[in-house]
Amino acid sequence: MPAVFVLIWSTGFVVARYGMPHAPPLSFLAWRYALSVGAFAVWIAWAKPAWPREPAQWLHLGVTGALMHAGYLGGVWAAVKAGIPAGTVSLIVGLQPVLTALWVSLTLGGAAHEHRVSARQWLGLGLGLAGLVLVVGRKFGLGEVTPPNLALSLLALASITAGTLYQKRFVAPCDVRTANTIQLVAAFVVTAPLALLEAEPVVPHPELIGAMAWSVLVLTLGGSSLLYLLIQRGAATRVASLMYLVPPCTALLAWWLFDEALGLPVLAGIALTAVGVALVVREPVARREKSA
Repeated sequence: MPAVFVLIWSTGFVVARYGMPHAPPLSFLAWRYALSVGAFAVWIAWAKPAWPREPAQWLHLGVTGALMHAGYLGGVWAAVKAGIPAGTVSLIVGLQPVLTALWVSLTLGGAAHEHRVSARQWLGLGLGLAGLVLVVGRKFGLGEVTPPNLALSLLALASITAGTLYQKRFVAPCDVRTANTIQLVAAFVVTAPLALLEAEPVVPHPELIGAMAWSVLVLTLGGSSLLYLLIQRGAATRVASLMYLVPPCTALLAWWLFDEALGLPVLAGIALTAVGVALVVREPVARREKSA
């Protein structure tokens, strides 16, 4: 499941390259959320899963939807539209594991041993960060990063980090289909009014239609559902560390689809990132023996 999630999540940056020339970011995302809610509604009508019973859970899911869909995706897509390279956005958002580890370490400390960040995990986080810099560092250049698109990228980083921690802390286990539907409705409520302020029209180009179909059917129904399950089942730091694999995977997809060069620094960065993630997600021997 983690490997599938990383592959799906990585395509989000590639899809932006197809969709953004033909639509403003928030209008695209508003349509994406609305169509995704419709798709989930059909799935729910057929499977009849349970909805959350506690009103507080609806509120918590709404908050995570606003953060992890409207805030994160809105920041990423708007930053790409503002001219920042997709690889640079993936590098900035890839700092999420560092922020997550810092927050967990400072707030939980020894109070929750299973969430405490060990020295081995800190080493893995450092290697992962070094790998990210090698993979997408070459994409930095004069004129690529501006105060507006950097601010949008940082908004996306803050939103995905806060959403992950908030969901892990407040959202009780519930059916992923109904949970995602509530999250998407909240994201639509936040995004739609802002989309009305965009002057650029939506042009129904085949590339836009393909990007929308992939975004709804694969990224939202597949990727967002997997992310929800991973956060629900795993410690926050281990889940966030998977994001370290997204920029290298994005670089490989860009090489395959757009013939972008893969030099020695990129290959070395991919190797460092893989080692870093392995150090973070690997359970200690004592815990494995205890679970056995």
